[in-house]
Amino acid sequence: MPLSPSSRPRGPKPIKMDPDQILDAAQAVFAEDGLRAASLRAIARRAGCDPALIYYHFESKEALFQALLDRRFPAVLQDMEQLADPADLRPTALRLWEVLLIYHRHLKDEPGLRSMIRGEIVRGAEGLTLLIEDRIRPITTAIRQVIEQGIARGNLRPELHPLLATFFLAKMQLEILDVLPLVVPRLTNLPPEAAIVTGMQAWFDLFWRGVALDPFAPVPPLPDPAA
Repeated sequence: MPLSPSSRPRGPKPIKMDPDQILDAAQAVFAEDGLRAASLRAIARRAGCDPALIYYHFESKEALFQALLDRRFPAVLQDMEQLADPADLRPTALRLWEVLLIYHRHLKDEPGLRSMIRGEIVRGAEGLTLLIEDRIRPITTAIRQVIEQGIARGNLRPELHPLLATFFLAKMQLEILDVLPLVVPRLTNLPPEAAIVTGMQAWFDLFWRGVALDPFAPVPPLPDPAA
């Protein structure tokens, strides 16, 4: 005899879900609450699944966090290491502009990831900070190599500190991605993407004039980030 709807067994139904959907939910919750305060139940609610399904794919919150880093950083690193190849003889200005383009290409649509990483660095959880550093250090090393090559080729000031120049170039680009889409459209008629592009161009012009051996030398045509 068929069971009536009211007498059928109750309980969570198994749900098939792409792990990327779980990661998207985890990223949003981590960005809002931080890893320590975030719960798997909150992530499951955001993903629309049972918490048991998260454990099926990821053994812990820390594993979720690591998977989020590994979902984006390898592609960024690959592009940066290719850019740092000493055989790349393009003008240094063009190569430094490419640094901004790589961040724009891979992280423009990842505000949750940027917020999550910034929050965990500020909170200073030792294990997580080391985990983030392990992903970021090879990327900053590649950018530093581009700057060192620019110094060696006589394009950049010889007294320039490569590591600090790397920090200022990358840090401001991340701030541009976070702040300008929110602020500039309220002050001008520019849409968010145009605000980012305008900010990138203005920042690069300022940065280049500060690091170039000849700040008045003409800069080669720079590719449009929106292209």
